[in-house]
This record gives sequence, structure tokens and C-alpha cells, in this order.
Amino acid sequence: MNKVKYYSVESLEALKKELYSLETVERLKISKAIAEARDKGDLSENAEYDAAKEAQGMLELKIGKLKDIIANARILDESKIDTSTILIYSIVTIRNLSNNMEMTYTIVPEPEADFKIGKISINSPIAKGLLGKKKKDIATIQAPAGTLQFKIINISR
Repeated sequence: MNKVKYYSVESLEALKKELYSLETVERLKISKAIAEARDKGDLSENAEYDAAKEAQGMLELKIGKLKDIIANARILDESKIDTSTILIYSIVTIRNLSNNMEMTYTIVPEPEADFKIGKISINSPIAKGLLGKKKKDIATIQAPAGTLQFKIINISR
């Protein structure tokens, strides 16, 4: 049994759209590929047929996993996020104490992480080190680059 994971409304909708596309568009494409390969004759020596059947199996596996994820997904009400403490979906502005550089990150579930737009995974060393901290706290974080210290400047949602 999978454990419950929290998603934003947008992320859960994206998963549902992907599932719909896989079940409608991709299944149809693979069915057509199997039918075309079957029409080419002897199935025992038909590499196209074998490849299409394998693709079908992989697709069905992916559909099954997505259905399981969606079934165990819960929507996190971002309006109820406490902004006095850093939690998932907190928007955090921190200052690196070694170089005085300020950064702003949103702490998100793993599937939503995108460092280029400032969304860091809750499983990342920085997010783990920030969780539970309050404004003006100093967070000491063990990162691959060594020990880093950050001052929490602001927490919002």
C-alpha cells in the first residue's frame, strides 16, 4: 500500500491530464501499432509485434502507477499553511551567512520540484534543514558542498 502524498491542485490536475492522455491517446496508438504488426504475418518472427506488445506492457504499468498515485493523493489547502514555521509549500527567503546572498525558494513535494524556478524538493538537504524553522532562526545544513548556514529572512505562502 502506498502512503498518502500531498499535491497542489495544479499538480494533481496535471497528473490526471497525463493519465487521461495515456488511457485515450497512447493506448490507441499502441493498439494500432499492434494491429499493423499483426497484419504483417507470422507473429513468432515479428520484431515489430514484440516491440509493440512490450510498449503496451510499459504503458499499462505507467497507467497503473499513475492511478495509484492519484488514488493516494491529497490536496493541501495552501490557505491554511502556517507562515510562522517553515512547512511544505512555504515560500522562504534565506540569506547565506558565508556570502550574504539572499535566495527565495518554495518547498514542494518531489514531483513538483524545479530548481530553475525556485521550487525545491522537500527531500533536498536545504529543505530538510529549513523545515520547522522560524523567521530569524539560523539553519545549519549539511549539503554536498559542505556545511552551510542560512538565516531565515521571511516565510510566506
